Amino acid sequence: MMSSERFENIEEEFKSLQDDIRVKIDGKLSRYVGEERKRQVREIERQIEDGNELIGDMERELRSAPLSYRSQSISRVRNYRLNLDSFSRELRKGNSGFGGRDELFERNNDFDAIADSHRAKLIQGTQALQRGSDSIARSHRIAAETDEVAVEVIGELGNQRESLLRTKDRLIATDENLSISKRILNSMACRIMSSKFILIVIILVEIGALGGVIYWKFFYHSAKKASNG
Repeated sequence: MMSSERFENIEEEFKSLQDDIRVKIDGKLSRYVGEERKRQVREIERQIEDGNELIGDMERELRSAPLSYRSQSISRVRNYRLNLDSFSRELRKGNSGFGGRDELFERNNDFDAIADSHRAKLIQGTQALQRGSDSIARSHRIAAETDEVAVEVIGELGNQRESLLRTKDRLIATDENLSISKRILNSMACRIMSSKFILIVIILVEIGALGGVIYWKFFYHSAKKASNG
């Protein structure tokens, strides 16, 4: 998974290297002659190689980056590579036209110093603009990430709402079932009470009938015999 922090660290290292190369080509290199100039040229060539390696690292980081972040960053990386190619052309052009001009460069040192001051100010302005652009890009990235989080939260809330609605439906169905069960139990209780009442009436009738039979058999006949005797 691509780490935006690692990409930004590589990018900051490249920017520092790029600024150093620009200052050397535009300003310091014109002050040197002979072996010292050759040494400076070799140093700049080495820095250009290091810059190409850093660009390769950034490109590898972007391969696994999200599409929105990659689209914002890939154009910057492409411009970085064009800058390095431009440095290489300027370095070759400066070396090809350098022979026999040592004295001219020495006489123009004052002019070069003034030009260096203007270039340094221009570089500072460019760096400030680039930092502002990077800050805006980071803000856009943070806003995009915030939007993604908000979409995920809304989706999760939607799922929870559906779950609550399903639970509510189950509770309503359970309540209806309980109401039906209550009505059935009440009906059964009424039937039981009715059966008990009928049973009690039957028992009372049977007791009454039994009492009548006993009275008729024992007391009524005894009284009748006594009266006849």
